[in-house]
Amino acid sequence: MGKIVGGFLVPHDPVMFIAPNAPQEAVAQRMWGAFAICAERLAGLNATSVVVIGADHYMLFGTGCLPQYLIGTGDVDGPIDPLPGLRRGVIPDTQKLAGFIAEHGHANGFDWAVGRAFTVDHAVAIPNQLIIEPVRAKGQKIGTIPVYLASGVDPFIKMQRAIQVGGAIKAAIEASPDDERVVVIGSGGISHWVGVPEMGKVNEAFDREIMDYAVRGDLAGIGALSDDYILANGGNGGMEIRQWACAMGAMPGAKGEIIDYAAVPEWVTGLGFVQLHA
Repeated sequence: MGKIVGGFLVPHDPVMFIAPNAPQEAVAQRMWGAFAICAERLAGLNATSVVVIGADHYMLFGTGCLPQYLIGTGDVDGPIDPLPGLRRGVIPDTQKLAGFIAEHGHANGFDWAVGRAFTVDHAVAIPNQLIIEPVRAKGQKIGTIPVYLASGVDPFIKMQRAIQVGGAIKAAIEASPDDERVVVIGSGGISHWVGVPEMGKVNEAFDREIMDYAVRGDLAGIGALSDDYILANGGNGGMEIRQWACAMGAMPGAKGEIIDYAAVPEWVTGLGFVQLHA
């Protein structure tokens, strides 16, 4: 039987790679350092697999097919959108557990879309490179399981459904026949406006509100947020708090610890890092 041993809620800001020197040096070092702290803490959890919950950015799925939620069950590589310092390559996976999560869901009311060979975008590739790869570099074998929610392009997955998908991930892991130690990573957000006149705006009050839900483990609170409220206060990029809600749904009752936060308009995002303690 598997179990979830911890979780992290982190950003996946590509502008960090495109313009690494844009913010003040101290701020930039803190944000890169926050990823390094997550990596150090992941190493201490002795995980065998990490489920990274990301979002499509209209790169992987087009108008012909927009799944509400998808899991990569086969070979994984990426990112499809390489960046300076973020090159495309093979990503070690855990196909048996990923396939089991899909099958368990299909038997229990969760109709997963699956990617039998899956190229991720930066939503999965950034936390994989900055949090998981440093642990692999120390000799620890960890597979990455990519999950995608419809939070980048409408129709958006409902907040409550995102939480329920997290619960389905938890139930499948706990029903799996293998002794997997799994960490979940909710990758995205917090406030940012993408491709609109407000781009570069950051709403620290909204970001603090979302992190507070995570710190208190308040699934009801984060799940009650309306799309109108999120869009008005967190921007279209703020819809990615669904990934945070999903990870929280996989760890009901877990309390969060803020590792770091900064509003970084130079990187067009409010960057928040929270660890969920099992």
